Parts: sequence; structure tokens; C-alpha cells
Amino acid sequence: MAEKRATRESYGMALAELGEKYDILVMDADLSKSTKTDMFKKKFPERFINTGIAEGNMMATAAGIATTGRVVFASSFAMFAAGRAFEQIRNSICYPNLNVKIGATHAGISVGEDGASHQCLEDIGIMRTLPNMVIINPADHIEATAAVEAAILHDGPVYLRFGRLAVEQIFDSETYKFELGKGVTISEGTDATIIATGLMVPEAIEAAKLLKNEGIDAGVINIHTIKPIDKDIIAKAAAKTGAIVTAEEHNVIGGLGSAVAEVLCETCPVPMLRVGTQDVFGRSGKPKELLEIYGLTAANIAETVKKAIALKK
Repeated sequence: MAEKRATRESYGMALAELGEKYDILVMDADLSKSTKTDMFKKKFPERFINTGIAEGNMMATAAGIATTGRVVFASSFAMFAAGRAFEQIRNSICYPNLNVKIGATHAGISVGEDGASHQCLEDIGIMRTLPNMVIINPADHIEATAAVEAAILHDGPVYLRFGRLAVEQIFDSETYKFELGKGVTISEGTDATIIATGLMVPEAIEAAKLLKNEGIDAGVINIHTIKPIDKDIIAKAAAKTGAIVTAEEHNVIGGLGSAVAEVLCETCPVPMLRVGTQDVFGRSGKPKELLEIYGLTAANIAETVKKAIALKK
């Protein structure tokens, strides 16, 4: 079994590796050891800029450099990247549709002991409202690595969401194919479908196993690209199973659950329930304990699936 690895580490490793292949420039707001961009800095110091603790300035500077034709990665914690620098991202990056890729690490409740001030549970919702913005939330090391290259190849702004907590590897590097905007069917089901993203994908897989033991056949879909979202895979799953449960390490308002609900409302309305933080702030604690407290577990997903199935007419 592959070693567990945090997707923020995968981000740093991918930048250092892809720096050989692409003429990318990496920026950081004095957090390079935490965001893991220091791997790129050590290898390509002439293509690395530390802007200091000035996230808005970093985003505006990244936009300016991008106007020269360069692909720029601007990195910080999700709370500071999406929150503190929103206006610069909106007006300087998204409005002119520039090639700036935002590497947002330490997202979600699993930041742990850093507490509510740093546990960004709103970033997907914030970024999803911005025209031209692509949002990717990878589930494991393999997907995170592929997502960084996909971001380089995409023409326009990209928000990449990474976590601090080490997670198990789900995908095989030899066979996995990342396609921007396309969901991944992990398993088929007949009774319900669990649609998950990021850290919650392995929990969704485990939930399907728990349900199988009770005679319930639930499929699992991994949505790594929140925007543009794969409408077809969602609508087909809804039509086939008649019940949907979403799972995300994010507020249920504005994130994956909201995006999926919008798709279902317009294409195939079926009973749907959302697993995520229930419009509350986080708290300080050990990551695994926090995931339990906020119901971001396989057991809670399984129970929610049963509730969704019960809502079928």
C-alpha cells in the first residue's frame, strides 16, 4: 500500500518536477515551508518570489507577471488566498482572465489545531462565484499531481485546493487519467449515489462498503473539478439511482453540495442530502477528532444515504 501523503506535499513535489518541463514562476506569501513551494524554490530560486505576508499584493503582482505571457502559481493558506486576497483575485486575475494558478493549502477542518481562524470552509463557495475561475479539489497524491499539470495547461485562472492532513492513495499512477471538468465514477450503484470531493472521497468509498453490508447498493463519484462541474455524470447518476448524497470538507452552503443541487434542479430532480459542515465555524482540535465531531465520516455518509433513499417516492 502506498504511503499516505498530504495533497499540499503533492503540490510542492509537482511544482518542483514540472518546473523542468514548463517555464512556470512560483510565488508565496512567506509560507513556503508549509505550502511546500520551498521544494520549487530550492530547485529554481530564480523563478521563485516570496512576497512576504502580503497576499493581496502577491495576487496583484502575479497578475502583472501573467500579462507578459508567464504561467504564475501564487500560494498561501486557503483562508488567506481566497479570503484576504478576494478583491485582487476578482479584479486583477479573473476579470482580465489571466494565467494565474492559486495554490491554496491547509483548506478545511482537517487543519486541526490551527482552529477556526485558519480552517477555511468557505473558499469553494467564494471562488465558485467568480467568472472565469476553475476550481480543482483533488482527493489524493496522484490526482493532486495531475491537477497541477492540468492547471498549467489550462488557459485562465485556476484555484487548486489542497489539504494538510496526510491521506491514503486511491488511484493508480499507471492507469489514472485526470480530465479537467470530468467526474470519475469509482463504483456503480443502483439504490443511491454518493458524490464526493477531496478528503471525503475515501470516506465515501468506505461508506459504500458499509452500506453494501446492509444490502444497499450505493455508487461513488469523485468530483475533483467543482467548476466547471460535470453535469452529465451527475444527471445520469440521479436518473439511475434516484437519490444523491454529497460529501465535502466544506460548508454545505456554496460548495459541492450547492453545485450538485443546482445541476439536479435543472436536469433531474431527485431526493438529495448534503454531508459537510452545517453552516458553522470550526474549532481547534486533532484533525481526526474534528472530522468525527463535524460528521465528516464514512459512518455519517452511510446514515445520510439511508435517509436519502427513504425520501424516494
